[in-house]
Order: sequence, then C-alpha cells, then structure tokens
Amino acid sequence: MVMHEEAQFVLDQCKEKMDLTIGHLEKELLHIRAGKSNPAMIDAVTVDYYGSMVPLSQVSNISTPDPRTIAIQPWEKKMIPVIEKAIMAANLGFNPDNNGEVIRINIPPLTEERRKSLVKQANKEGENAKISIRTARKESNESLKKLLKTGLAEDMEKDAEEIVQKFTDEYVKKIDTLVAAKEKDIMTI
Repeated sequence: MVMHEEAQFVLDQCKEKMDLTIGHLEKELLHIRAGKSNPAMIDAVTVDYYGSMVPLSQVSNISTPDPRTIAIQPWEKKMIPVIEKAIMAANLGFNPDNNGEVIRINIPPLTEERRKSLVKQANKEGENAKISIRTARKESNESLKKLLKTGLAEDMEKDAEEIVQKFTDEYVKKIDTLVAAKEKDIMTI
C-alpha cells in the first residue's frame, strides 16, 4: 500500500518518538541498581578537572573486576581525592576506598526491601515510557485528522491510524519486556 507523503511523514515521526522513548527507558533502567556492579551506576558523577566539571569516565578508566566491585583508575594520581569527593557528593550511597592507585567501590548486596523498592522504580519508569508512547500515538492521530481536513483520503487516514496503533502495541510490548527483564535482574540474588 502506498501511503500519502504527509501521512507517511506523520508515521515516521511517530515511530521516531517511540524509538526515542525506548532509548530513554533503557538508559533509565541502566541506572537502577541491580545487585551487580555496572560502570553505568556512576555515569552521573562529574569531577572538577582543572576548573571544568567533566564526567568521571573522561579522567579515569572504569571497570568491574567482579560482580560486587567497581574499580576506578584515574589517569592522574592527584585526581584520587577529587574523584572520591565527587562520588560522595553524588549521593549514590557508595563509600569509595583507595589504595593510592585505584579507587574501589564495593557494591553491598541488596536487601529484600530495597529490591522491592527498585522493582517499583523500574515499573514507574516503564509506566512513564508507556505514557510517552500513548502521547506519541495521540499526537500522530491528531496530525492525521488535520490531514484528513486538508484533503487526505479517509481510507488512507484510517490505514495510517491502524499503523500508529500497531506501533503503539509493539512499543508497549517492548517496554513490558524491558521492565520484566530488569525486574528479574533486580530480584535475582
């Protein structure tokens, strides 16, 4: 089926918005801590490097030598106290420990209560993503209705709305899958 050019543009925009929503959700879920260490847990930390605030990853190597540890190897030793201070200031609940060469962050095991709280947080992010998906659907359908008034054939408008609904269903399913995987990750001890 050949779609009217303007209707196709609306569909492309809708899909793009939904893709961005999924990308945002994946990033948000990465920041929710599941018992295992992950360099993304300290992505938000910025350090004062010669008067500029820069991401921690730009002044050090960050690795996870084991599931319970994040190791930060600064490129300059004099950055160690600055990095430690930045980690504490980020209020992530981590206590950095250094041996003069490397800063280690031990990730404490999660309590059952904390796991449930993190699952709620993941579900909330999923709900926010679904709201974004439904908003994209609503905006696309409104744009299609406007096109209908300016000459788009009624059957094309209906077909385009069906495609928008298929996108919506597909992306909501993706969100459910991502949240379920994160929930499983959090609850796995």
